[in-house]
Amino acid sequence: MTLPIPRPTRAALMPYIRRLWPVAAVAGAIYVFIGLADEVMEGETEALDRWLLSSLRNPADPADPIGPRWLETGFADLTALGSTTVLGLMTLIVIGYLLMRRSRAAALTVALSVIGGTVLSFGLKLLFERPRPDLVAHLVDVQTASFPSAHAMLSATTYLTLGTLLAAFESRRRLKIYVLGVAIALTIAVGLSRIYLGVHWPTDVVAGWCAGAAWAVACAYAVSFGRLRKGARGTVRE
Repeated sequence: MTLPIPRPTRAALMPYIRRLWPVAAVAGAIYVFIGLADEVMEGETEALDRWLLSSLRNPADPADPIGPRWLETGFADLTALGSTTVLGLMTLIVIGYLLMRRSRAAALTVALSVIGGTVLSFGLKLLFERPRPDLVAHLVDVQTASFPSAHAMLSATTYLTLGTLLAAFESRRRLKIYVLGVAIALTIAVGLSRIYLGVHWPTDVVAGWCAGAAWAVACAYAVSFGRLRKGARGTVRE
């Protein structure tokens, strides 16, 4: 007589899913980044990049972006949300708050994510050394290389890290979704502003999003995994 093999329930699978989804997310983002970087270095994305940038400008005057004046002003304001100054100040404020409430692991996650992401971003720029777009006039000043977009990468790193932490402190599902939704919306808005202002190729921004998201998830997973191992050792000793 063959005994029926019990099927795993959803509740039994959830612990494994929670542990594996960050690994899958990081692997997927890195895969897209590497594939995109390879296409960019071979010049395969140049036609698409140029078409997208041109479609956002007046055909008669490449220095004039499409849309009313207030739209240009709005994007210029939005792009500041991804600047090193704004993100750095926000990071220090959040780390100070977390340390005062003795959430050291959360503070470590924020510091590791933002500081490490900043170093990684500029390291990637030096590695690829892609020139900034020369197709349209830049509406804000830029100094560094183009690939990947530091604004897109660091906004993804910072806002996704902070959004994940805030969601972890909230027990209500609706508020978790709201917090994460705001973090994702801010990340997308900053990236789109870089394209509209003509300072980045669209592929720079997509690559920045992928690299930033991968780094943010990897840092959060590393810290949480370390806490789980520490807790397991403490349980064994007891």
